[in-house]
Amino acid sequence: MDVTVKPGAFKGSVTAISSKSFAHRIIMAAALADRKTKINLNAFSEDIDASIACITALGADVERKGGYIEVSPVKETGKNGILLDCGESGSTARFILPVAAVLCDSFELTGRGRLPERPFSPLVSQMRLHGISADSDKLPMKVSGSLSGGRYELAGNISSQYITGLMLALPLCEGESEIVLTSPLESSAYVDITIEVLSAFGIKIIKTSDGFKVLPGKYISPGEITVEGDWSNAAFWLAADKICGGVRVDGLKPNSLQGDKAIMTVAGADIIDAKEIPDLVPILSVIACAKKGKTEIINAGRLRLKESDRLKAVSTTLSALGADITETEDGLIINGTGRLRGGVCDSFGDHRIVMSCAIASCICGESVTIKGAEAVNKSYPGFFEDFNKLKVN
Repeated sequence: MDVTVKPGAFKGSVTAISSKSFAHRIIMAAALADRKTKINLNAFSEDIDASIACITALGADVERKGGYIEVSPVKETGKNGILLDCGESGSTARFILPVAAVLCDSFELTGRGRLPERPFSPLVSQMRLHGISADSDKLPMKVSGSLSGGRYELAGNISSQYITGLMLALPLCEGESEIVLTSPLESSAYVDITIEVLSAFGIKIIKTSDGFKVLPGKYISPGEITVEGDWSNAAFWLAADKICGGVRVDGLKPNSLQGDKAIMTVAGADIIDAKEIPDLVPILSVIACAKKGKTEIINAGRLRLKESDRLKAVSTTLSALGADITETEDGLIINGTGRLRGGVCDSFGDHRIVMSCAIASCICGESVTIKGAEAVNKSYPGFFEDFNKLKVN
C-alpha cells in the first residue's frame, strides 16, 4: 500500500496507544499466572497479536472484549509439536522461546519478514547448556528438552530481549538462577520494564553487580492491570509538536520506565547517543533535518538488526526526500537545513520508517509518497487515522 501525504502542519490532540513493550510482557506473564487476568489496553497491533497467538498455542485462553482482554493461564504443560508463529515480532520470539522451553517438551518457532535473519544464537547457545536441543540458531527452529535454571551468561550489548525472555522463564524452574552480563547492558530501560511487570505478578528479580538473580516463584495474577501509554509511538507526535507546534499527546505516564520518554530531552541535540534509545533514531533524524546545523547520532549499530537495517533505511529514505545525511558504521550525520524537498520514499517494510517519513511531510515543499506504508500495522495500525485527524493541509 502506497500512501501520499501533503505538506502541512499539525494541530490538535491525540491519545497515546498502549505500550507495546508493556503489553508483550504483561500478556506473557498473564499466561503463566495462577488465575484469569484482565488487561486493559486501548490498541492492538500485529506484534501484540503475535504474542496473543503464541500464548494461545501454548494453551492459554484469550478473550477480547472491547478495550481489554481476559487471559486465562496455561494449565497443561509437556505438550509436543506446538507451532509458535511470531509473525515479525522479535520481542514475541525472544520472549516466548525460553518460556515455551519450560512449558513444552517440543515445539517449533517460526516467523516472517526479516525476523528469520535476526540473531538468536546468544540465547540459544545458553539454553543448550541448560537442557535444550535446537536444530538451528535462527528461525525457523525446532526445540526439544526441558529448560533448567542455573547460571546464564549473555552479552549486554546485543539484545535486552534475551534477558527478558530468561526473566520470564526462569522463575518457573527449580532453584535460584543467575543472569550474568559479560558486557555493559544497553537498552536497560526495557529490562527495568520487565522487572516492573514481573513484580506486579509476584515474581522477584534482584539486580547484582554483574547482572540479575532470578528467584523461583509462582506467578500471581493482580486480577486487573492497565497497559500504560506508549512513549515510543507517541514520539512521532511529540516530534511533530517540536517541529511545527500545536500537538498535544494525552495518556503518557511522566515517570514511566520507558526509555523512549527521552524524546523530551534529546530531541534537537547536536550529538545524540542512541545506545539506550535505538527506536527513536528514525524520528530523531527527522527532527535533525528540521533544524539548521549538524547532528551526529552515535552508538546505533544495533539498528542494523531491526525490522530493516535502520541506519541504511533512514539514510536512504531521508535522502530521497532531500536530506543531507551520511551513514556511518554505527550512526548517522545529518546536516539540517530546516526544510526537505519531498518525493517518493520506500518504507523498507519498517513501521518506524513509515511514521518518520509521514511526520517529515511537515517540513517538505512537496507531497511525500511512502511505498509499503502498511508496515505501520506492526505497531500502530491506527497511525494514519490519527495522522489525518491532526494534519492541517
